[in-house]
Formats: sequence, C-alpha cells, structure tokens
Amino acid sequence: MTISSNKTAVLGFGITGRAVVKALVSRQERVCVVDEYPTENSKKEASESGGEVVDATASNFNWESVLRDCERIVLSPGVKDSHQVFALAKDLGIPILDEFDLAREWDGRPCTAITGTNGKTTVVSLVVAMLNESGIRTEAAGNTETPFVEAIEDASIERFILESSSFRLSHSLNFSASPAAWLNFAPDHLDIHKDLDAYEKAKLKIWNGIDDPIEAIANLSDPVVAHHAPDGCTSFGTNSSTARVKDGFLVFQDKEVIQLDQIKRRLPHDLENAQAAVAITVRSGGNLQACANVLSEFSGLPHRMEFIGARDGVLFVNDSKATTPHATISSMQAVSQVTLIAGGKNKGVDLRELGDLRPQNVVAIGEASGEIEEIFQNICEVKQASTMREAVEVSVSITKSGGMVLLSPSCSSFDWYASYAERGDDFRSLVNEYISEK
Repeated sequence: MTISSNKTAVLGFGITGRAVVKALVSRQERVCVVDEYPTENSKKEASESGGEVVDATASNFNWESVLRDCERIVLSPGVKDSHQVFALAKDLGIPILDEFDLAREWDGRPCTAITGTNGKTTVVSLVVAMLNESGIRTEAAGNTETPFVEAIEDASIERFILESSSFRLSHSLNFSASPAAWLNFAPDHLDIHKDLDAYEKAKLKIWNGIDDPIEAIANLSDPVVAHHAPDGCTSFGTNSSTARVKDGFLVFQDKEVIQLDQIKRRLPHDLENAQAAVAITVRSGGNLQACANVLSEFSGLPHRMEFIGARDGVLFVNDSKATTPHATISSMQAVSQVTLIAGGKNKGVDLRELGDLRPQNVVAIGEASGEIEEIFQNICEVKQASTMREAVEVSVSITKSGGMVLLSPSCSSFDWYASYAERGDDFRSLVNEYISEK
C-alpha cells in the first residue's frame, strides 16, 4: 500500500531535526514534527517552527495515523534500529531519509564523506583546513554543529566535507559522495544498531556513491575496512599504502609531503589521521603543500588527547571524546604511567578488551563503573568515584610524580552529562582549579 501526500514527517527535534524543519518550511513544504523526548524549550521551538506538531507523549498518539498523511520520513540521528517506524514505513510504502538526501535534492555541489568509529572529527577538521589552504572554499557538515541542510545555504562554499556517522548512513536513502573515506571499524553504538553486522553494513554505505575505485579512501591496516576496500582504492595505514610513513616522512604516492618531526601532532593515531587527511585532500582537489602547512600547525581538537596542564610532576590529559574501548586503547598506546579515568554509559559494547591495557591505576566512573572495576581489579588498583570532582581528587591522591591522569572513558557521557564535550569541559575546569591552588 503506497501513501500519497506532500507532507514530510520529521522524527526528532534536536539540532538536525530543527534544521530540517526550518529548511522544509522555508521551501513552502508541509511538515509534521514528531518529538518523542520533548523538553519545554523544544516544545516551544517546535510550535514556532511553522510545522504541524504532533504530541508523541500523548496517550492517544498513534504512528500509523500520523504516517498515513505523509509521503516521506526524515529521521534524526540516534533513532534505534528497533524503532517501530521502520516496519510501519515499510508496510505503508513510505521512504525513510536522512537530511543528506534532502540536501542533495536541493544542492549539487561536490561532497566528500568521511566515516569511521574513531577519528572522524579530527580528520574532517584537517581536510577542511587543508582544502581551504589549497584555495578551495570548504565547510564541514553533517554529524557536526552544522547540519548539511543548513550548510548549503552558504552559496560561497565550493565543497562540503560530510562527517558521516553510522546513523546517518543507515538512514540515508541514496547516499552518494565522492571521494569517500572509511577510517576504521570497532564495536560501537550497539545500543542503537540491531547488532554489529548492522553497524558494519551502515558504515559500508560510505562507498555507495563511488564511480572510480580511486575515490574510495581506505585504511588497509584495519582488517574490516581492508576486507571491504575495492581494488584500486586510495589507501593509507600500511607500509605499501598510497599514503604512508617512510624513512621519517609522510609520503603520498612517490612524493614526500612532510618530515614526521615537523608534524605538530605525531602520536601513532595522529600519524594515521594525517595519512588519511592527506589522501582525502588530494582526491578532493587539494595540494600537498597545503597538507604540509596544516600538519605543521595543527595542535589537535578539544577533548581528544588534549593536554590541560601539570602540577607536582603529574600531567593531566582530557580524552573525553574517547567513547569506545578502541579509542581509549589507541590513546593508551602512546602514553605510560597512567591513572586512567574510565566509565560512563556503555553503548552496548563489550568493554572487556580494555583488559589488555596496563594502567598504573584506574578510577571508575558512571553507570559502567562496576564493569570497569571488574575488568581491572586483577591488573591494578581500582577506585570508584561518584562525581567527576571526586574522580579528579582520587586521581591526584594516587598518581605519583612522573605520571599522567588521563580521562579516556570508553563510554558515552549520557549518564552524567549531555555530551562528551560537557564532560571534558567539567574535567578541564576541575583540573585547572586544582592546578591554580598551588
């Protein structure tokens, strides 16, 4: 049974949902807003948006009655695979879209897409900087503070760099961006996706729009990415890759881009990110000199191995953006003598792989504190903390001079905070308070 209407249902009224509704209304399209987790503020904004607002918390709310008057559904990121809207939309013959599909409907400028379990934001930031340095007016969009439907309003942009999460990829009806990069793969978001296979299939959609294999950028050091990489892809991560580390240089094809000791951030994961960024930039039309210039100046992003300061010989590092074990393991490979602050809200992944780490101490926080304690109880001293302030105080008391206190949670922040950034900001503030007491 196919439904015929010119109304779009928008599920979710967060940053992306608000931008989608605004974009649709500005184009004189009929919109139905459905927010299952409204706040007083979001209710007010929705009522003023120009769209029809459906109270999904009402006792008489019924999805079928809402969708029967709609021709398509745009989902906000984070809608679970198990949500009833998927089966119902299939029964009614209504397509499900991501905001990407709408933006491409309205705008045909070139897009580069980047996905991966970890490192997306850093690599996107590097590529945007490298392309702008190359003279190509570029902006990041998608899984950022700027939704794609909002970014296309700037007519001066020549190319968009799309940070593409698994949510956005899985929801997209016709994802198509070229070049497109897959940075790495590790279990994540299993509280949202049906299973690990569904998460992997979502990531694989990153290459749906590739016409020429050379436009697929793949990390060949990652076994899952390498398994899916097309023959003839542009690669990074191994000694024989297109972008690689060789004889003290970062190299692209047969050209030396920059000496490693001139790269400002050069921990192992930093160098992998740098290789990816160079490969993506070149395939997007940028030049190698611009890549070198940016790598020599780029000092990293907040909340990703961000050095805060030191006191009494103890360093403090904020890695709040590490919301998976894979990210924490990458960070821990580059440091030693660590008191690790870990925990938060588990995203449905197995945290036990953290048991391969050998920190000096662990401070367990959040909902997953019990899991963290169980993993490390036979490896090192473990203490639990019920607040971030307590976590900092405990870490200070057990970390010796020459050591490091590292917040690298391996979990999301949503038990205590609204975002990993809010968590990292709180940690930074508490550490700065401690340092300034001296």
